[in-house]
Amino acid sequence: MSAGHLLVVEDDEFVQTLLAAYLEKEGFKVMRALNGREMLCLLSQERIDLILLDLTLPDEDGLTLARQVRARSTIPIIVLTARTERHDRLAALEIGADDYMVKPFDPQELCLRVRNLLARAGAGEHPAAPALNRGRETILFDGFTLDMAGHSLLDKEGEQIQLSPAEFNLLAALAHAPGRVLSRSQLLDAVSRNDEAPSERLIDVLISRLRRKLGQPGLIVTAPGLGYRFNGKTNGH
Repeated sequence: MSAGHLLVVEDDEFVQTLLAAYLEKEGFKVMRALNGREMLCLLSQERIDLILLDLTLPDEDGLTLARQVRARSTIPIIVLTARTERHDRLAALEIGADDYMVKPFDPQELCLRVRNLLARAGAGEHPAAPALNRGRETILFDGFTLDMAGHSLLDKEGEQIQLSPAEFNLLAALAHAPGRVLSRSQLLDAVSRNDEAPSERLIDVLISRLRRKLGQPGLIVTAPGLGYRFNGKTNGH
């Protein structure tokens, strides 16, 4: 039985192959991505328990990718990088990376850190859910049901409210942080894809649509000059 399903994001194919081989020998199932586009594609399709992420990738900075993943998911992230600057380490941890290791590193130590993180995260609790949709499977708020795995929103009568993918991801990001102000740039990370560059104005448009569809404008409150705050009373199941 696999000790966990890992995604190695590393643009150096030699390093990627060596790392994957070692992890597989230790009992892990390993998938590989050479760039951010491949990473996000795999995360949307596969159940991944933990990401090993290099910061220097050919198409996107690893910090940006980590921020995008963290906006939509609680999946553990270990940054593996040659960058030794303190500000890089602090930036990675600030946006939600769970650990940071500088190359070259001891693979045995890496395995121990991976196992510890997987144990704390309870890897495997939601085996059917793609990584970018995992977290609390269902969020209940003010009579509504937000189903993360089913990518759907039900009203008080159990009827589905039609949301676009961007609207759903935006509502999920807000509902995962009730009572906390999220900036427009943070919310952009939740709705954007790696091949798109939407403006912050898009967030205002999506918020307006969500308020109209929810029929309760007070659920999403504007924090002038800062962003938006979700005021719903949530219960995760």
